[in-house]
Amino acid sequence: MKLALLGNCAYQALVDDRARIVWLCWPRFDSSFVFGSLLDEQRGGEMSVTPTGGDWEVEQGYLPETAILRTVFSRGDAAVEVVDFAPRFLQYERSFKPTMLVRRVRRLSGSPTVRVVCRPVHDYGRSECDSYLASNHIEYMVPGARMRLTTNAPLTYVREGRPFALEETIYLVMTWGEPLEASLAETCEGFYGRTRHYWETWVKHAAIPERFQHEVIRSAITLKLHQFEDTGAITAAATTSIPEYPGSGRTWDYRYCWLRDACFTLGALRRLGHFEEMERFASFLLNVAEDAGDQLQPVYAISGEGRIDEQVLDHLSGFRGDGPVRVGNAAYQQLQHDVYGEMLGAVAPLFRDVRFRDLQGKRSTALLHRLLASIDAHLESPDAGLWEKRESARLYTFTLLMHWTGAAAAAMVGKTVGDTTLVNRGDDLAARAATLIEGAWRPDLQMYADSPAGDQADGSLMMMVNLGYLPARSDRSIHHVRALARALSANGSHLLYRYRHHDGIGDTHAAFTVCAFWYAEALARQGFHQEAEEVFTHVLSHTNHVGLLSEDIDPKSGARLGNFPQTYSHVGIINTAFCLAPPSGPLI
Repeated sequence: MKLALLGNCAYQALVDDRARIVWLCWPRFDSSFVFGSLLDEQRGGEMSVTPTGGDWEVEQGYLPETAILRTVFSRGDAAVEVVDFAPRFLQYERSFKPTMLVRRVRRLSGSPTVRVVCRPVHDYGRSECDSYLASNHIEYMVPGARMRLTTNAPLTYVREGRPFALEETIYLVMTWGEPLEASLAETCEGFYGRTRHYWETWVKHAAIPERFQHEVIRSAITLKLHQFEDTGAITAAATTSIPEYPGSGRTWDYRYCWLRDACFTLGALRRLGHFEEMERFASFLLNVAEDAGDQLQPVYAISGEGRIDEQVLDHLSGFRGDGPVRVGNAAYQQLQHDVYGEMLGAVAPLFRDVRFRDLQGKRSTALLHRLLASIDAHLESPDAGLWEKRESARLYTFTLLMHWTGAAAAAMVGKTVGDTTLVNRGDDLAARAATLIEGAWRPDLQMYADSPAGDQADGSLMMMVNLGYLPARSDRSIHHVRALARALSANGSHLLYRYRHHDGIGDTHAAFTVCAFWYAEALARQGFHQEAEEVFTHVLSHTNHVGLLSEDIDPKSGARLGNFPQTYSHVGIINTAFCLAPPSGPLI
């Protein structure tokens, strides 16, 4: 997928390598798309800038250390540049992040002609937008909203999709809600400069390793763009319904916040040193935990809403005609008991860090006690597991691992704050979880199985090393990682399947991107740095032309599959890079 991500922490958009906006959900991450040709070329609307008159070579990339995209079309002596960005900068001591997409189109050389098309839709493509021309904008009629394209391009040509000579720089400003009423060129250039400065400054304030700096920076920006700043939620991906594998029917909506990701995402943010994002995300998690009572869901809407009913949109053909298209996610109804340990693992470090005294003051350790009580209640309860298998529930080793992780983290907090009850209960639950985990050890296979009652390999159990359950350099740890890699290797490569058995839906054919990063991280922790780097660089070779990764990879063709870009995958890049190389900094 040759797609680039735009955003400003209020909305997200995807641009393809021909400068088409193929995915834009407004006014927020989980809204209906207004441009959605990614899922249906006919019903998805169109926003494109296309040089006319034959084949053009295209180069595309982000401006260094920013979320600003530059696409250059060239042919002979003619060249056209398209710059796309979502304005974001600090104004009046607050983040200015309007629901606005800015496109700057300029002639670099020659005498090119271009065709500009803007045809938004609403209600997931069920309706096209009626429009009317004003003096310098096109107003699009959306029920209950106001959407406008403000431009200095000829409005008639844009509305009718007719080509015109590109003589002066043109600006295309798409807005939802508050329209642009100020000077067009001056505002766009001003927003461009301030947005570029914002991202460059944000990156400078990040801790990065000595090596793999470009990959870590792009992943950091990608994580940032997946945070819905208003609530602090971080979504799993920008899209819905891109299949895990062609014809699989595995087309899920990932525009929501999985609590499971919290522990890993917060760990990556801590490594990066971006505490504002970390604090916002932690606040979202704490709010969810306070509202949920004794039963946490695995996934929530970005507002914190618990009900996100899943429905199939039959009128859309799907990604490359491969449906079904789904909105909502029925996984919110599943029992996934690992969320209690992950929540504890996510928030516990905040109680041990003096920089988060304000957050600690608002939330007492009562929440930690309540989460421990939930672990106690569900310690031996079967669930759907982290892979959300739609089959009979069972007791999964990964769920037990997260029980252990959360209980151990709570005990450490107890020692820090002097809460002996927290220490004793945490230690007791960690020991009980460890006893159950050991029941999954298979001496004949030299690995821990996916369940104490099973014998299947599970890629998530690489995390037994990365989370510290297994001493990294112990014989058992080394045998376990090697056995998992042999069992799950995709076509003998460094890519790994999540598992190899039928999961209640069908067989899995795609390698799960983050499993390979978990593998590389485990190897690095065990001291096999050269081998870990080989795995890491191999997976990095599957990033697209602008450095982004999807959820899955086709082990045969190398194609990126699944929802895009996947935050889990980019968390894997950050964590593994930090294991392979220490952060840069002065020697003394």
